[in-house]
Amino acid sequence: MTFSEQILDFYFSMPRSLPLPNGVETIYPFDNEETQRVMQTFFNKYYNDTKPRTYLIGINPGRLGSGITGIGFADGYHLEEYCDIANSFDKRVEISAAFMFEVMEAYGGLETFYKDFFFTTVMPLGLLKNNKNYNYYDDLETQSALEPFIEETLLQQMSFPQAKPNIICVGQGKNFKYLKAFNDKHKCFESIEVVPHPRWVMQYRRKEKQKYIDAYLEIFKRVLD
Repeated sequence: MTFSEQILDFYFSMPRSLPLPNGVETIYPFDNEETQRVMQTFFNKYYNDTKPRTYLIGINPGRLGSGITGIGFADGYHLEEYCDIANSFDKRVEISAAFMFEVMEAYGGLETFYKDFFFTTVMPLGLLKNNKNYNYYDDLETQSALEPFIEETLLQQMSFPQAKPNIICVGQGKNFKYLKAFNDKHKCFESIEVVPHPRWVMQYRRKEKQKYIDAYLEIFKRVLD
């Protein structure tokens, strides 16, 4: 199977509902016809091969980005303007996507980047609480409820033949802590590099954005050497 086929099978077989505490719900875009079409177009364009990739592992999809498109750190605007994939999604720019597309352009362009890397997340479904983005680690009850699902799906992704064992964690705080503990238990990563989350950069360090783009590029170089 190509990497594209494995990715699409993985996402399109996601369960719709999970055992979650009251007030927390999943974002489930995978039964939307436009999401399915865009995902198939995107992954067949960039991942229709068997080349190994380094995973960049984020937190969970957000409601304005991959929670709509099904594609990591990609909103409707960037898919249309940068990937030439026309779509009917809202073209509001999601700030994490904006930063990541700048990183990809600085790396040498989208085709070069996607040949080497794949964006995924610890928790493959987005979460909402009070109609706002919620993270899998935001409260212990939610994290504990999701633990079996996260273990199953993250190990499944690491079992793909194209998955390199050296990963990059997107997020220097709780996401990094979780992945380190996960690896202590499952021994599935040979190394974990870490980069700051793009939302943090864009919200709190936007004036220093180039410094963080350069930091990403340095990490990319290190994992590929």
